Amino acid sequence: MWQAQIFTLYPEFFPGPLSKGLYGKALEKKIWNLKVVNIRDAAEDKHKTVDDTPFGGGAGMLLKADILARSIDKNLKDNSRIFYLSPKGKKFDQKLAKELSKEKSINLICGHFEGVDERLLSTRNIEEISIGDFILSGGESAAVVIIDSILRLLPGVLGNDSSKKNESFENGLLEYPQYTKPQIWEEKGVPEVLLSGDHAKIKDWRLSQSEAITRDRRPDLWQKYKKN
Repeated sequence: MWQAQIFTLYPEFFPGPLSKGLYGKALEKKIWNLKVVNIRDAAEDKHKTVDDTPFGGGAGMLLKADILARSIDKNLKDNSRIFYLSPKGKKFDQKLAKELSKEKSINLICGHFEGVDERLLSTRNIEEISIGDFILSGGESAAVVIIDSILRLLPGVLGNDSSKKNESFENGLLEYPQYTKPQIWEEKGVPEVLLSGDHAKIKDWRLSQSEAITRDRRPDLWQKYKKN
């Protein structure tokens, strides 16, 4: 059973959408498990203080190293990987999602304020990851995105595991256009090749569409694809 453990100041955020649909059913079947840890429980003062001002001055507050370390040390029972969700982290992608789907468990720290004391990251061997070049108010929504992308890779979660093979990023390209019934909709038809029954031609058409879309929308992916 694959497990995600989340360290957060807002435990009520979870499981949220992860308890719905196929993921909810997989949770009930114990294909995966979610453990949520309230960081504030590790604070020892009466106000449950978890943050303080940064040395050297500056705007905002930082999560305190001692509080977060106490929370991690109490709840981490093995050597599973720990990730801090941070805009300055390594960008999360499909390759990493596949890698983490093969782990027994992962730990995600949801940051808030201006970040965390740097000493925590180095002393607890914490990796930093980002879901994109933008800023969120906290790491909770990013944690949901990461877990979502991993869960669908676990055996038995999706109804049709073979559908994953042709998705965007699986072969370095964005996915080709898809069509379904009705065949004519608002006077728009479906590409004739998809109605031909010629699977070789359909495969070639889909590849050419994927290549064209990737070249136009994601030049960075296109350059990597051409090199391979």
